Amino acid sequence: MRRTAPRAARRLLPACLAGALLACLLSCSGGGGTPTAGARGVGDRLFPGAGNGGYDVTHYGLDLSYDPGSGRLAGTAVITATATQDLSRFTLDLAGMTVTEVGVDGRTAGTGRSGTELTVRPARELRRGARFETTVAYTGVPRLLTDPDGSHEGWFRTDDGALALGEPVGSMAWFPGNDHPSDKAAFDVTVSVPSGLTAVSNGDLAGTRTAAGRTAFHWRSTAPMATYLATVGIGHFTVTRSRSPRGVPLYVAVDPRSDDPQTAAALRRLPDILDWESGHFGAYPFGSAGAVVDHLPAGTVGYALETQTRPVFPGDGEGPAVDVPTLVHELSHQWFGDSVTPSSWQDMWLNEGFATYATWMWQEQQDGVPLSRSAATAFADPAAWAFPPAKPPTAADVSAQPVYGRGALVLYELHQALGDAAFARLLRGWPAAHFHGNASTADFTAYCAGLTTRDLAPLFATWLYGKARPAHL
Repeated sequence: MRRTAPRAARRLLPACLAGALLACLLSCSGGGGTPTAGARGVGDRLFPGAGNGGYDVTHYGLDLSYDPGSGRLAGTAVITATATQDLSRFTLDLAGMTVTEVGVDGRTAGTGRSGTELTVRPARELRRGARFETTVAYTGVPRLLTDPDGSHEGWFRTDDGALALGEPVGSMAWFPGNDHPSDKAAFDVTVSVPSGLTAVSNGDLAGTRTAAGRTAFHWRSTAPMATYLATVGIGHFTVTRSRSPRGVPLYVAVDPRSDDPQTAAALRRLPDILDWESGHFGAYPFGSAGAVVDHLPAGTVGYALETQTRPVFPGDGEGPAVDVPTLVHELSHQWFGDSVTPSSWQDMWLNEGFATYATWMWQEQQDGVPLSRSAATAFADPAAWAFPPAKPPTAADVSAQPVYGRGALVLYELHQALGDAAFARLLRGWPAAHFHGNASTADFTAYCAGLTTRDLAPLFATWLYGKARPAHL
């Protein structure tokens, strides 16, 4: 995200008594116990209610129909998951919307609603390791959610359609799911809209069909994706298709009202930016790339977002929707944040620190702005020292300046400590080591320790975890 303003291993036991061995096998297999409810939340320190326990989602199949006139959305979500414990019931995250039907493996399931939690009680209890499908039919007018920092996310209604943005927990405004970055899954999203409008989402356009005055767009994301990175844009778009120099298919959708000269000039650089980033960070991690530029009233969103494969740039017609540094920032997130996704929200600096540093690198190599100057500017910013980047104190701080500027300073100091060659290996090796997975700050510091014989603990203690600003860079 780039805001326009500050804002486990199992060990086998030796064979013993038959009874003890049987008990061990029952325990390890999940059998023999009493099924219990999955946790309502994964225990994230900053967003304790986000996500759910007891299962792991592998695929979302979303079939959506939207009426721009009334703002009404009708959806069916088919959620394929594996039980990670014996389950008597489990929960899904869903804000608002009216649930009309829920089933598990073809059998009607019991339900309950409490706040943003949809409780599902399968007709048959689920055993650990079981693969199961949950179908949820729902309808209503999706709403906007207000984040702890006062920004908005969820479903933005536009004058010609809608735009869905979900960081950190806004995806639950338009589909039910396990809304935490630690549970990534593949997606198929089909969106039916009145003919003449375009529906854009993540991944590859798998097909379209038109009937009875409506067109359905089917988008497929086979690479795992966190729910907060899912998007849908509906409206009048000018669509451009091309390829990057390395052959990555590009799909760019722009609302003509936000197609100002600076935005157009920036988007023309997209293929070259992607190629430049691939040279530094390794092969592009997804099957396609692109961008969505949509038109919303001034002050509605206030940030660009790194939605997977297709970052979103809201424009209001009063200024450029995107410039080159912002495009560099959001595209770099495809490696740092989208492919390698934080394990928890307090690890957000791994997204924003890398994306900010990538922008500094671009500005040095393309615009002649030395890295040292960008680092000095961040170092001099008092807002960057409000808290350590790896320890945002509250949920309102996950997108605050220390996560961005001071997060990038951690990488600047690492660059100085490791030297050019080892730091280049870090830029390519880190996204390769956690390709399409999740990683924590502890994973990162351990990875860096393997790149050098130098003790990096003092560096991390000062720049990543320290509260006070050092005397100098």
